[in-house]
Amino acid sequence: MEPYVDNNADIGEFNDTIESLTEYENIIKKTFLSENDGYVFFNKYAKEKGFSIRKDCLKHDVESGVIFYRRFVCSRAGLRNLIHMNRINRKRKERPLTRCECPVQFSIQFDATTNRWFVHNFVDEHNHDFAGPDEVPFLRSHRTINDVQKSDIVSLEIAGLRKHQIMNVLEHHHGGYKNVGFTSKDLYNFSCRNKKSRILEGDAETVLKLMSERQEGDVEFFYQYQIDAEGHLTNLFWCDAQSRLDYQAFGDVVVFDSTYRVNRYKMPFIPFVGSNHHRSTVIFACGVVSDETVDSYKWLLATFLMAMYQKFSRSVITDGDIAMRKAIKAILPNTLHRLCAWHIEQNVNRHLHHSAIGDFRKLLYGKIKEDGFEDRWKEFITRHKIPEDNKWANMMYKARRLWAAAYIHDKFFLGMKSNQRSSSSLLPGF
Repeated sequence: MEPYVDNNADIGEFNDTIESLTEYENIIKKTFLSENDGYVFFNKYAKEKGFSIRKDCLKHDVESGVIFYRRFVCSRAGLRNLIHMNRINRKRKERPLTRCECPVQFSIQFDATTNRWFVHNFVDEHNHDFAGPDEVPFLRSHRTINDVQKSDIVSLEIAGLRKHQIMNVLEHHHGGYKNVGFTSKDLYNFSCRNKKSRILEGDAETVLKLMSERQEGDVEFFYQYQIDAEGHLTNLFWCDAQSRLDYQAFGDVVVFDSTYRVNRYKMPFIPFVGSNHHRSTVIFACGVVSDETVDSYKWLLATFLMAMYQKFSRSVITDGDIAMRKAIKAILPNTLHRLCAWHIEQNVNRHLHHSAIGDFRKLLYGKIKEDGFEDRWKEFITRHKIPEDNKWANMMYKARRLWAAAYIHDKFFLGMKSNQRSSSSLLPGF
């Protein structure tokens, strides 16, 4: 196909009206300075029509290896590979099928004589409905975090805001969730990648060198770590000889707190602590994780067991992090688990009216029989007019066996109700 060169088609000026964009003759005449410019153009066209796109086939020059052809397709092109759908040991939740063999495609090719990319082929006949105006901003190819937003996110994180609070700030600034340009999950993913990229190779090497030197001076010093595909340090665990001995003697109940505090890379520092025969705090181990996910916590718990010669504690007390709860269920299935009463009380103050706090504390600490808890809970909900859509109250009811005295008053926790043994004042120097 002989390229049509439009010298007035500047990729930086996509001000065509929706009417002109949908005219086939106008689109096939477009030329671009780069492959990415072609992607930007077609993605803008897709956004105005109500669909998402993805990169598809590309071709390289055999001798130089330079790309000279690229095809973009509708995100609903093709069909999902069903090879893993019926696996017996499948773990991932099945997602709705979205691909429907949509034939839409937009291919561009490089012309060396003009040093520009021209439209090689354009098919614009969808076999599905378009997304509505309120749905378009959340389609995959239209979600992006620009440089200004990235800077704002980093600044707000440094200021101490949590991710959901940062999203609230951005929503307010842009006039609503749909105007932000990306989803909460995109923000979480960016934050995680940014934290990892900030762990410079020099810092990681320094930490691991220190760990190695400590092991040389203490043969019972134990450490394990994980790195990602780019060589960044992601997770780290360590404990010394005395800590391992203390666990063998006093490790019946282990307390750990993923909300303890974070280091300068915003990575949670997680101490594993317990109580000795003098009721004094003893440190069993410490860990640092790059993200608060089930996989990271599972690695941390499995490594803890490895360091402690596979001795399981009888009970654990945690802050209530859902990912941590799932990890405990997977790695420590036979270990008793309760949620930290102190953290629960802090959340009560945030999620319930002050008039309900007293009655909730009775559910938390009161001598209620297990078969009587359901009625007491219903009375509590009714008396304080707590709405059915109160997410925190619903979550606490589902987790009632991990905090309500009716279910755990006779369980083995050595009288401990809180993970405040891991507070800053009790862990100097960490």
